[in-house]
Amino acid sequence: MKFLSALLLLALSPTQTVAFAPANNHAVVSAAPSSTSLQMGPPSPKSLLTETYGEGSRKYRRTVYTHNEWVKHRSSDRFIRNISSMINSGVYKSLGGEVFVTTAIATFLVVFNALTGGYTDFDGVQHEAIISSLPQLTLPLTPFTLLSPSLGLLLVFRTNSSYGRWDEARKFWGLNINHTRDLNRMATAWYGNEGDPWDGTEFMGAPSSKAQAIDPAERQYLLGQISLMTWAFVRSMKRHLSPPDEDEEDYIAEMNSRLSPEQAEAIISAVHRPNRALYDLSVAIEKLPMHFLRKDELNKNLSIFEDTLGGCERLLSSPIPLFYSRHTARFLSTWLLLLPFAMYEPFKGSWNHVMEIPAIALASLFLFGIEELATQLEEPFTILPMQGFCDKIGANCDEIVGWRGQGLDE
Repeated sequence: MKFLSALLLLALSPTQTVAFAPANNHAVVSAAPSSTSLQMGPPSPKSLLTETYGEGSRKYRRTVYTHNEWVKHRSSDRFIRNISSMINSGVYKSLGGEVFVTTAIATFLVVFNALTGGYTDFDGVQHEAIISSLPQLTLPLTPFTLLSPSLGLLLVFRTNSSYGRWDEARKFWGLNINHTRDLNRMATAWYGNEGDPWDGTEFMGAPSSKAQAIDPAERQYLLGQISLMTWAFVRSMKRHLSPPDEDEEDYIAEMNSRLSPEQAEAIISAVHRPNRALYDLSVAIEKLPMHFLRKDELNKNLSIFEDTLGGCERLLSSPIPLFYSRHTARFLSTWLLLLPFAMYEPFKGSWNHVMEIPAIALASLFLFGIEELATQLEEPFTILPMQGFCDKIGANCDEIVGWRGQGLDE
C-alpha cells in the first residue's frame, strides 16, 4: 500500500517533476572561485534550447539548499507555482516524442471511430457513419485495470532503486566532506606532537621524544600540503566521475593554478588520478612531525576515501540491471499506446469522445514522467553538485590548517 500511494502521488502531482529547483551559489564557500562552479537553478533565458531538457539540463539540477530555499520549497503557493511551470519543465520537454505518439493515436482513434460509427456536428445533429464497412476500434478496459497494479509496482521499484543510488552517492560525498575536515583537524592539532615529553614515560616500548621547537614557516608549508592534497583528491574524484567534455579543461586549469608544476603534472598524467592524489596525500602525512600512532589515525581517513571512491565507481559502472529497466519501459509503452482504445467508451459523455485526447496526453505525460525521473536519477553524479562539494572542502581545509596549534598557542 505504501508503494502504491507513492506511485499515485508521483503520477498526480507535478511537484515531483519540476525541472529545476532554485538554489544559490552562495551556499558553497570557496577560498578561490572555481572555473567549473556551474550555475545551479534554471538555465538563463539566453541558454540554448538543448540545455533546457535532457542531457544539457543536468548541470542545472545540481542544487544546494540553504534556509531561504527551504522556506520557498515548503511555501503554501508551491502547488500553483509548480503547476504554472509545467510548460518549462525539462522532464516534460524530454518526453515530447512519447507524449506526441500516444496523443496522435488517441486523436486518430477519435476521428476514425467518428467516421466508422457516426458523429455529432457542432449543432448537435447526429450523423450516420461515413465508412460503414469498417468496425470501430476499441478494447475492453478490464485488462488495463488488472495490469495497473503490476505496472505501478514496477514503476515504484524502478524509482526507489534509482533514488537509492542517488542517495548512496550523496552519502559517499558526505563522508568525503566529513573526513576531510577530520583529517585536517587532527593534522593541525597534533602537529609537532611526537610523544609525551612531560613525564618521560615510554610509549609502545620506545622512550618518548622531547618536544621540538616548531618552525611556523615549515608548519604552514607542511599543513598547507595536507590541505592541498586533500582538495586535489576530491577534485580528481569529481573529474573521475564527470564526463570528459564537461570538466577536463577546467580540471587541468585548476590543478595547475593551485599545485606546483611537478605535483600537478604527476596527478594529471596518472592513469587513475584520484589514486595518485591519495598517494600524494599519504606522503604529505608521512612528512608531518608527529608520533606514528597519530599518523595511523590520520591514514584511517584515507582508507575511508578509498571506500567512497570505490563505491562511486561501482555506481557509475553498474546500472540497474538492463533487463529490468527495459521490461519496465516496454510494459509502460505498450500499456499507454493501447490505452486510448480502452478509454474510448468511458468518454462517450463528451462530444464525439474528444475529451479522451487531453486525458491520454496527461496520463502519458505523468506516467512516462515517472520512468523519466527514475532514468535521470539512476546515474547520480552529473546531477550532484560535486564541484560545490570540492570548493567547500577546499575552503574548509584551508581554514582549518590556518588555525594555531601545538606549540603556537602562547
